[in-house]
Amino acid sequence: MGLLLRVATLGKLESIVLVPQEGYAGKMSKPHKVFGIGLNKTGTSSLKLVLATLDYNHCTLRGQMTHKFFNNSFSQIFKTVEEFDSFEDWPWPLMYKQVFEKYGETARYVLTRRISPEAWLESLKAHTLVTNPQNNPRKQIFGFDYPHGAESRHIAFYENHLVEVRKYFADQGAAHVLCEVCWEEGDGWQKICEFLQEPVPESPFPHANRRNDTPKDNDRLRENRRLITAQMQRLKGG
Repeated sequence: MGLLLRVATLGKLESIVLVPQEGYAGKMSKPHKVFGIGLNKTGTSSLKLVLATLDYNHCTLRGQMTHKFFNNSFSQIFKTVEEFDSFEDWPWPLMYKQVFEKYGETARYVLTRRISPEAWLESLKAHTLVTNPQNNPRKQIFGFDYPHGAESRHIAFYENHLVEVRKYFADQGAAHVLCEVCWEEGDGWQKICEFLQEPVPESPFPHANRRNDTPKDNDRLRENRRLITAQMQRLKGG
């Protein structure tokens, strides 16, 4: 089943959705739902391509779904979840416990990570330059608009997330439904397909967004740099 990329604007929130083409009846085509629960900039875009290539009805609703998460609109989130097979990026790293409480071992969970916390931080910092400065959830998630000047706290957030996810699934006796992957360390089709019990595709592994953070909007770049400078000055002074 092919997938279409649709970008919609809901008020001030942008949604990016991979939706099945015409004829999709809103039913799962796979035996397990798959949730990517790694933080952003950990290879989630590659995971999205992996799942789409494996013919999962994949959905990414970053702005809309994250907004619902922070408004505790879980029933609305799960209503959407019922219509698709797989998910990644926000808000799933924030609500993996709620997801597990609902789907338990009937679902599969993929924890993406980077080769090092520092590699993740540098990728995140580069990404902030090209994002919409007024339309992102970073402050709600990390406590800061930008990582700049708060590097140690972002590193701690990243490391704590990995530790807490591993511990949570171990405590639930559900480590077998969690797969931890690092594309930079060579994880690829073999590991993810074995975990999901899928045949290995003949196509090359889809590495996405390899430092593809070249700014295309100079006004956005300048505004992000201005706000980064202002944040660093506030942190230095306070």
